[in-house]
Amino acid sequence: MEVKDFYFDLPEELIAQHPLEKRDESRLMIVDKNSGSIEHKKFKDILDYLEPGDCLVLNDTRVLPARLIGSKENSGGKMEFLLLKRLDKKRWETLVKPGKRAQLGAKFVFGNGELKAEVVGMAEEGSRVVEFHYEGIFEEVLDRLGQMPLPPYIKETLEDKERYQTVYSKEVGSAAAPTAGLHFTQELLDMIREKGVKTAFVTLHVGLGTFRPVKAEKIEQHIMHAEYYIMNEETARLINSTKEKGKRVIAVGTTSNRTLETIADENGRVREQSGWTDIFIYPGYKFKIVDALITNFHLPESTLIMLVSAFAGRDTIMKAYKTAVEDKYRFFSFGDAMFLK
Repeated sequence: MEVKDFYFDLPEELIAQHPLEKRDESRLMIVDKNSGSIEHKKFKDILDYLEPGDCLVLNDTRVLPARLIGSKENSGGKMEFLLLKRLDKKRWETLVKPGKRAQLGAKFVFGNGELKAEVVGMAEEGSRVVEFHYEGIFEEVLDRLGQMPLPPYIKETLEDKERYQTVYSKEVGSAAAPTAGLHFTQELLDMIREKGVKTAFVTLHVGLGTFRPVKAEKIEQHIMHAEYYIMNEETARLINSTKEKGKRVIAVGTTSNRTLETIADENGRVREQSGWTDIFIYPGYKFKIVDALITNFHLPESTLIMLVSAFAGRDTIMKAYKTAVEDKYRFFSFGDAMFLK
């Protein structure tokens, strides 16, 4: 298939620039993947579409405030660092702008010298291996000095950093939020559990590779960047029990979906494990375990719209996206949601 098969025209004003005041007041498009029928609801109405015994699988990764603004030692030139992947205690794979100032041996300072960095290696696609120097715990230093790494299509400043975290985020390590989960409030999760719906957690640390454009003309030629995942024994047991009882496993977000499909065997069973996944799901893929999917509205020609097209059918998805544009749904990270059932 060709990348252009997943293009749609998106007016810029539909790209959500800020989160709504209440997380679960976002709109929710209900799409039946078999009939193609569409309903329009609020996200909190998801409760009506979940059944006792279903299992919601949520990604509990937590976003690092991974954007650092510093200056080059000696010259004082302003620099921007984006942490991509931790390599060891002090070294990170990092995107640095402007890259021409970040040659091997270059040194940088952040804050009042509380954090320092040196370029010690070159990595793929122009990123740098950077070694940081600091006193104390790196995550605490980063929390003081770092900013949320919002996607480039969000131009407005985010006042409350927690709005780019899910209410159940726990395991620090992502460069971007698993945005389908941003719609849940603690109260809504409580009501979901009271209805008899199980909640299970996986961790997939979202890398920026998920959002990088597909440059190949044929989607089969695109290579995904690997991301680290964890599934514990409790989650594996819950999911297997759900499948055995003939109930639905519902992935909250493409990240949970990719984690489940990576781990599941051909019989749709999972086990405790961790590792790296570069799974690329596009039309033609046969799903092994996921029965329904909650997801946001994604960029044209992205790997994410290819994944949802694999799940519900390209024609159904392109029709739903056309409807979303006509009805002025909000798109991308802070936008509205879709339930594919």
